[in-house]
Amino acid sequence: MQKALEGSQALAQAVALCRPAVVAAYPITPQTHIVENISKLVADGRFRCEFVSVESEFSAASVVLGAAMAGARSYTASASQGILLMAEVLYNIAGLRVPLVLTCANRAVGAPLSIWNDQQDSMAVRDAGWIQLYCADNQEAVDTTIQAYRIAEQTELPVMVCVDGFTLTHTLEPIDIPDQELVDGFLPPYVFSRALDPAKPISVGTLVSPDFYPEARHSHHAALEGAQAVIEAVDREWAEQSGRACGGLLEVDGPEEAETAILVTGSVLGTLKDAREAYPERGPVKLIKLRSFRPFPVEALKAACAGLKDLAVVERALSLGGGGIVAGEVRSALSELEQAPRVHSLAVGLGGRDIPLDIYPRILDAVAAAETPIRFSVFDADLNKLPEEDR
Repeated sequence: MQKALEGSQALAQAVALCRPAVVAAYPITPQTHIVENISKLVADGRFRCEFVSVESEFSAASVVLGAAMAGARSYTASASQGILLMAEVLYNIAGLRVPLVLTCANRAVGAPLSIWNDQQDSMAVRDAGWIQLYCADNQEAVDTTIQAYRIAEQTELPVMVCVDGFTLTHTLEPIDIPDQELVDGFLPPYVFSRALDPAKPISVGTLVSPDFYPEARHSHHAALEGAQAVIEAVDREWAEQSGRACGGLLEVDGPEEAETAILVTGSVLGTLKDAREAYPERGPVKLIKLRSFRPFPVEALKAACAGLKDLAVVERALSLGGGGIVAGEVRSALSELEQAPRVHSLAVGLGGRDIPLDIYPRILDAVAAAETPIRFSVFDADLNKLPEEDR
């Protein structure tokens, strides 16, 4: 049955349905409502877990790392500077191949200080070795959270569920919260084959010499590549049991004959779908939802982009001095096509700037007018606001 819930409230209920034994977190906007709602579920007796209030995000990540290694399903959440403070531990969690789930309530990274949404926080740790799944709406965030535990525990890789801050976390939507029986049937009890046991002591996280370090990195990379099949299989199974799919690795929406497409991550997909309906005169355009950024779905993307002439990549983050993060990976993947589309990198909505419906025709106009592919543009920046020497 659907309920009108704030995204953070729905996420808290989804986490509780997965029965983690340990939850540790430190409050940071816009993630705070998630763990506030979890703490209320615990206080009301609706969710049994060890809820650990810690003094920093570094501590939160450390607590759940230790708990998962000790054999307990665990959960944490953070955003922005909190994700960066966790960074050292995030690399350790992934490198130790510990199955954990973390919600990133995506928020811009300072300075300048911003509490509003973009995806610079999760993109900053994209190479830590976590699976990263980006959600387009709150129903998908709920379903992806439940799927994330299956994926993590099957692959022994941690999963970061990325949810746009405020845009989703603080927005009310009609959401179907699954029954506990359905989730219990989908998600088996937590079993970690390398859980620590005092009766059989082992060393974890020890020094690795150059004789073995490259092999460790190869193994981790291969595991992430292999996780693509697991992500798709888990999504299909969830669809069979719940009646809802999240799109697997990526999802294409639009007419087959379209020669132009826009690729997005996160909630901006809903804006562009509405805009496409509002501007039907702009002709056929595909919208590609990139759900899995890590592992990056090269083969699925190549299939989705076959026959396109232009692909506009809407970036919600940037690599300063480098340009578009997602577009760089898209260009690399599509370079293997015999007839690759022109790839245009357009950053919009940085620092939470509003993304209006008319961004859609403006993107299409810019793509059509470009004599060569747009390497990178902060597309919605008003350069008139800057001193002339900074433009």
